[in-house]
Amino acid sequence: MRRRAERRARRLRLPLRKSLLGRLLGVSALVAACSVAATAWLAVQTTSGAIEQEQGRNLAADTRVLDSLLAYAAGHPTWDGVGATVDELAEASDRRITLTTQTRQILADSAGPSSPPPALPPQASAVVDPLSVAAVSAEQEAGSGSVTIAAPGTDGEQRSGNDRVDPRAVGPFRLSETERTSLRRTADEAVQCLSRSGIASDVVEGPSGRPRIQVVGNDPDRLRWSQCSTDDLDNPTGTEAKALTALNALVNACLDRQGREGVQLDLDLSWNTAEDPRAATAVPEPVPVPRTEAAREASPSSAPTPAPFDSENDRDIASCIGIARQEQLSSYVASPALLFITDPGGGAVPGFELSYGNTAKITGAAALVLALTVGASVLAGIRLTRPLHALTGAAQRMRDGEGPSHVEVTSDNEIGRLAAAFNDMSAHRARLEEQRKVMVSDVAHELRTPLSNIRGWLEGAQDGIADADASFVSSLLEEAVQLQHIIDDLQDLSAADAGALRLHPEAVRAGDLLAHVVAAHQAQADAAGVGLTVAAAEGPEPVPELVADPVRLRQALGNLVSNAVRHTPEGGRVTLRAYVTGTGGADQRVALEVADTGSGIAPEDLPHVFDRFWRAEKSRSRRTGGSGLGLSIVRKLIEAHGGTTDVTSTVGRGSVFTLRLPPAGPDPMDTQV
Repeated sequence: MRRRAERRARRLRLPLRKSLLGRLLGVSALVAACSVAATAWLAVQTTSGAIEQEQGRNLAADTRVLDSLLAYAAGHPTWDGVGATVDELAEASDRRITLTTQTRQILADSAGPSSPPPALPPQASAVVDPLSVAAVSAEQEAGSGSVTIAAPGTDGEQRSGNDRVDPRAVGPFRLSETERTSLRRTADEAVQCLSRSGIASDVVEGPSGRPRIQVVGNDPDRLRWSQCSTDDLDNPTGTEAKALTALNALVNACLDRQGREGVQLDLDLSWNTAEDPRAATAVPEPVPVPRTEAAREASPSSAPTPAPFDSENDRDIASCIGIARQEQLSSYVASPALLFITDPGGGAVPGFELSYGNTAKITGAAALVLALTVGASVLAGIRLTRPLHALTGAAQRMRDGEGPSHVEVTSDNEIGRLAAAFNDMSAHRARLEEQRKVMVSDVAHELRTPLSNIRGWLEGAQDGIADADASFVSSLLEEAVQLQHIIDDLQDLSAADAGALRLHPEAVRAGDLLAHVVAAHQAQADAAGVGLTVAAAEGPEPVPELVADPVRLRQALGNLVSNAVRHTPEGGRVTLRAYVTGTGGADQRVALEVADTGSGIAPEDLPHVFDRFWRAEKSRSRRTGGSGLGLSIVRKLIEAHGGTTDVTSTVGRGSVFTLRLPPAGPDPMDTQV
């Protein structure tokens, strides 16, 4: 019975895609996916742009502050007087700007003389050192597509990306006013000459005061065909020559310490060595490169472009030039300082705040997601609760006694199967109610018949109509026995239903059990002209012993034999047989079979043969049927032994009732079921 229940439970399980759990999971996953997608889209659309804009503004403001302070440091030997510049930058950027020494001694603070001043963050925003600045970006180095004509080495223009000296730190290379005026006049004449040749150009003055000619466009080959000379702009002035000589001495001293030969620097910081007369450009890179394109354009010649130098000697020269420049400029620029950029209260730089429009978008999107979620939940809830409401109403109607109710089954899921089970339960309840009514009527009839006979005989004896002789007593005894039989059957069924039917198992041989039943009913069979025999067991294996209650088994088999003899015509045959079914082990069963050649049972009546008070013939004649409880008792007795009952029948050919029992029988010896 347990395995049958497990098989039934497996059949009732639904696949996940059809189950209520699967539907709930699907709805939840859909809602979660929509919420996540909407949140992600909203974050990307409304916040990323605002964050980028605010970060760009903060970076631009910080860059302007750092650049302004670098310009101040490049043009002043000390930080004295930087307070005014710091205050202006703080007011323009709405930041607190603090400048300290490398030991964190305050040089200038836009917070003013507040007591105590807000604490500085542990990490500085930047280091302000004009001799060691960040590399120039590729975009800054590329410029705007113009070509500059000058020797840029000492005025800081067109540096390599790895040059760490601020271009505004010119120191001793700063030109006097007379030199500026003279070079500016020369540059203006060159611009006018280029203009007459159809080349648009302009004069740009570098940090040292040296003018440069900037040609509009990015085609330097046009200058080669020009008759305008710009050689005078490449010659160093007296101030530059003096500074270049001092720089050259520092470079050669550095080279001498490394065991290298001295070099001769040009204004653009290219050099000539005794080993190779070709010019090389001093750039602080691992591999020195030739004179810059702009410098070669200043003095066009037919000589081939020198190849890049990458010897160890050239790298040492370039390194010494960088060291010498820092040594030469150190007395002309301010010492390195730490820069702190914070909010006016001393904390980190504030972030951004969402605008009213972005806030409205977020609120609207959240409301939309909430509405969709609630809508989906409501629709799913309505679809799920509608059949539950129908089931509740049907159950209440049944409770109020309105009779069985039927619920419409619309889907094959848990709720649909619940509705189908409810309909089956309702139909079963209706059948039970009908059987209960029929049972009450049948019990009343079954008890009324023998009681009426007994009363009639006694009234006849009282009135003197019947004589109280031996036949009179025999008739009364027969009716009393029939009444007792009905009461015993009802008592057995009541005990089985209440779980109070007691069994006394013991070892039972199937052959002996069948022989005993045949002997007990042989007289009834002979009176009806029906042959009653026990067939030999089939198969080579013997039928194992049963551990069962022999009295109850004889009662069950006796009920089957009585019914078989009663429904078998004269000349028919009733056969009892025992055999083994199953493959062995837990599946092995001992089958006790009662077969007759009687009238048989119609197919539509087979499901009801074990119901109480059911008869194949609907008449209540004692000749054709008993109380209608015998087969019900058979089923209860066999189920108490852990067995099953079944029947097969063919109308006009007979019926076969089979009792299948486990060889081990019930577990305890005194079993109450």
